[in-house]
Amino acid sequence: MPRILSIDFGSKRCGIAVTDESQIIASGLKTVKTENLIHFLKDYFKEEEVNLIVVGLPKNMNNEESSIEPLILKYIKIINTTFPLIKIDRFDERFTSKLAFQAMIDGGLKKKKRRNKETIDMVSATIILQDYLHGKIF
Repeated sequence: MPRILSIDFGSKRCGIAVTDESQIIASGLKTVKTENLIHFLKDYFKEEEVNLIVVGLPKNMNNEESSIEPLILKYIKIINTTFPLIKIDRFDERFTSKLAFQAMIDGGLKKKKRRNKETIDMVSATIILQDYLHGKIF
């Protein structure tokens, strides 16, 4: 079964997470510079079969779009053009950074590692994907 990949977009870097082949468990994969995202995806898709990309949908507390949404839409268009056979779905990502930080604390990660924004981005992508999977199942 193909994997599902999620992206937590940022203006500087993107957190990436993927499911196992059974699409049950989400795991952090890595963090890539946003400018290198398409190149990374091309390389990854050569090695792994992916049939769905879940892209975080950032919204403010008043339910309005976040200021990064135009950049995300630009990249979604590029992804659709470059990989037309891979479906893209959006998923609300509110609070994922806070949840990621708390998950790192609960997991016993040292303070120095918790300050690493790349780690937070990757864990955020994992939370987005796991929440997406949970919503898909229940």
